[in-house]
Amino acid sequence: MKTAISIPNDVYESAEKLASRLGKSRSQLYTQALSGYVAKHKKDNVTSKLDEVYEVNSSRLEDSLEYLQLKSLPREKW
Repeated sequence: MKTAISIPNDVYESAEKLASRLGKSRSQLYTQALSGYVAKHKKDNVTSKLDEVYEVNSSRLEDSLEYLQLKSLPREKW
């Protein structure tokens, strides 16, 4: 898909130099950068959703389940 965007000249020039240095096209560079940005914010969304869930519901285990979980761990020397 083609799109038109406006970016500051200094950002454009820096991106052109970086694309050249990496041997990538401008489209490849922008796609990679934008994909990384979108992925980072997807993770933020998951975290915020989990925060919402645990605001209402406790994540604490019942004492009996906590005991069984701890007993299931192998003993290790530290």
